[in-house]
Amino acid sequence: MSPRLVGIDVARWCALLGMMATHLLATRTEAGDPTWVAEVFSGRASALFAVLAGVSLSLATGGTRPVAGEERLARSAGLLTRFLLLGAVGLALGEVDSGLAIILVNYAVLLALGLLVLRWSAGALALLAAVLSLVTPVLLWWLRPELPPRGFDSPSVSQLEQPSLLVSEVLFTGYYPVLVWTAYLAVGMSLGRTDLRGMRSRTLALVGAAATVAAVLAEVVSDRLLARDGVARALDRDLYRFLDRDQEATLAEIRRQVDSGMFGQTPVDGAWQWLLVSAPHSSTTPDLLRTGGSAVAVTVLALLLVRLLGPRSTRGLAVLTGAGAATFTFYSLHVLMTSELLPPGPDDRGTIVQYAVVVLLGAALALVGRRGPAEAVMAAAARLVERAVRPGSGTSARPRV
Repeated sequence: MSPRLVGIDVARWCALLGMMATHLLATRTEAGDPTWVAEVFSGRASALFAVLAGVSLSLATGGTRPVAGEERLARSAGLLTRFLLLGAVGLALGEVDSGLAIILVNYAVLLALGLLVLRWSAGALALLAAVLSLVTPVLLWWLRPELPPRGFDSPSVSQLEQPSLLVSEVLFTGYYPVLVWTAYLAVGMSLGRTDLRGMRSRTLALVGAAATVAAVLAEVVSDRLLARDGVARALDRDLYRFLDRDQEATLAEIRRQVDSGMFGQTPVDGAWQWLLVSAPHSSTTPDLLRTGGSAVAVTVLALLLVRLLGPRSTRGLAVLTGAGAATFTFYSLHVLMTSELLPPGPDDRGTIVQYAVVVLLGAALALVGRRGPAEAVMAAAARLVERAVRPGSGTSARPRV
């Protein structure tokens, strides 16, 4: 088993459990302050998923040597099939009354956009990520007042009756706006295009350290800017207007509202100063740097951890974090278990049961060397499409990411 792939699965496992925590555990106190769950996982877990999606996309298309010509066409067709199935399941889960903002449709569209830059080098993708981090939040802030207001939380089958509104939600106005999330994907693709296996541990650690510094600086600079009187007053006016406050908000109340997290967006028609906040799911440059930097740091830490372990310990870690190799399956199961369709439901006991089910079933799959059911179906469909696009070539080996 490749140490690199185990490290990626460990990072995915962390993302899965972190996202479950934000769904199942309290993220705000009775006073409205963020809990430790919000402080650690809100915004970061979903960003880690998106960054790892980019890493996996690069690894699945050649890593440091991107596939080209007919092979790239066949591989892209197979991947697009996977993404269509991912989106279809996401639409179906959107019909389930789980109370969750389902990410799968946005995730599928994001990955499909990644096919447009498969030939790009690690450096070009890193530069693209930097540009997207700076430009897309401003573009989103400028566009949203001209777009239809968001009318639903999760894309679903029934919303196919309003395709223009559905597209607007997925790309711009929803909880996970794909326009801004392209920055996460580009970061991950850049990382996946580097020689993760051959890179010296010291160099890899430097990458992780740089990402950590970027994340910390983004939050520190944001906090300093929010403390300025002019910025505070602008946010104060918007909070009064958008939250229907009947009294002037104090700076502490503003900070609490911001720190507790947004819902994918800053207020529509809000002041430009909202672009300075680093709150989870605010879709701003500080938010992208804070969560994207954290995602790269966690990924690097997982890769370094695997390097430090011997073969036996690595195998044990792979079993423990087996759910990380089947996140599509277990994310879908988590959504169903949080609804009325499958036990245990979203209560305190249900949280413990859900974690036990995900960890133990993931370990069982790893022990027997099997894919998750959803991953197996997607892989089979992708192989069929690739064979149709590339007739007579048989099956070619590709990384299992």
